[in-house]
Amino acid sequence: MRVRWFVGVLLLLLAGCTGTSTSEGGRITLRFQSLAWQEESVEANEALVKEWNATHPGVKVEYVQGSWDSVHDQLLTSFEGGEAPDIIHDASDDLADFAYGGYLADLTDLLPLRLKSDIPRRSWQTATFGDGVYGVPFLQEPRVLIANAEWLKESGVRIPTPEHPWSWAEFRQITERLSGGGKYGVAWPLKEPVSATLNLSLSAGGQLFHRGADGKVTIDFENADETVPRTIHDQANTDRSASPTTLGSGGSDTLPGFFGGKYAMVPLGFSYRQQIAQQAPKGFRWQVLPAPAGAAGLTQGVSPQTLSVAEDSPHKKAAVEFIDFLLRPKNMVRLALGDWMLPTGTEALKDPALRTTKDGWATGTALASHLTTAPAQSVRGYPEWKDKVATPAFQEYYSGAIGLGELRERLEDDGNLVLARYQR
Repeated sequence: MRVRWFVGVLLLLLAGCTGTSTSEGGRITLRFQSLAWQEESVEANEALVKEWNATHPGVKVEYVQGSWDSVHDQLLTSFEGGEAPDIIHDASDDLADFAYGGYLADLTDLLPLRLKSDIPRRSWQTATFGDGVYGVPFLQEPRVLIANAEWLKESGVRIPTPEHPWSWAEFRQITERLSGGGKYGVAWPLKEPVSATLNLSLSAGGQLFHRGADGKVTIDFENADETVPRTIHDQANTDRSASPTTLGSGGSDTLPGFFGGKYAMVPLGFSYRQQIAQQAPKGFRWQVLPAPAGAAGLTQGVSPQTLSVAEDSPHKKAAVEFIDFLLRPKNMVRLALGDWMLPTGTEALKDPALRTTKDGWATGTALASHLTTAPAQSVRGYPEWKDKVATPAFQEYYSGAIGLGELRERLEDDGNLVLARYQR
């Protein structure tokens, strides 16, 4: 009896330590790891999980809180240990290694037609690797200009709209006009300069990464790739219209100076509006403006937030059914409002709550059709290139330590050596 009892307990413990989901009495239990962190976003996610559980007695979803700060390493450890959550919240630019490594399920034949047709093809491309789809892109954010409304009004400059944005040249002229007396027309928070530079460079026609007939990717820093970095460099070093001290800062670090009247504008991700709405001093008036446009208009690269399913999950169909529920148009709107971001779904984008002028929602929604795949989305070796080559090169260029020629040389020569190791 003691032996049978011990074996029974051991089997139960092993069952609890393996796999990603469980079945008890015919009821499936799925684990959903969410990276929501803002209070409104966490509340929206938890409420939707409760609504699912109340209406789907055969499939229980457990909410698991994750963190953006450690998600990649945490997921890698859980995949290798066979303990990954069934439903995984991440970002599309973090999926490549997991997709190619066989850790994520190919959702191509599991996704319902409603979801496939509601999300535009350009968004699906952000989660497509090879011939498979490894995530459902559902939230995205453009980079916008957050401006001191009073400052711009008093200056008399033309206020840009999505229909009539500033060009990059006009943007440079206006920031110079707004500067002087220890104040700056713009504060660029470029602690992480690579994704901001590459995503905005799409507006000028910049591509940087070029895939050849053999499928291999090489880096070629062409004239169109120069527009955005040269604008930032000249604002900081020639015109003195961009604050040099913020070039190494994160977005939140610029807000005290922005509220204090030191900078007229700050380029930030759309979701920063929540912090600004909560932290702005009483009476401070701010507005959302589209980022400057170039030869390709307002085109901008994004890496949407995604929902994926672990390859090891024995209940992939049920997991996708939960994702479909979570991303119904009304639910997608709730998630977008909670994160102060834009939904990818075309039906959700029509919701009046996302088209109000308050807090710049209408400006952001007008930019949704211009958002496309980030340049480095499917490039193997991009993380190493970004960390070891591009980040220090852009930082030195923006600070004035090196010129455009050396920037090009380092991005291309050193960069192509890195990428070549991943494409043999």
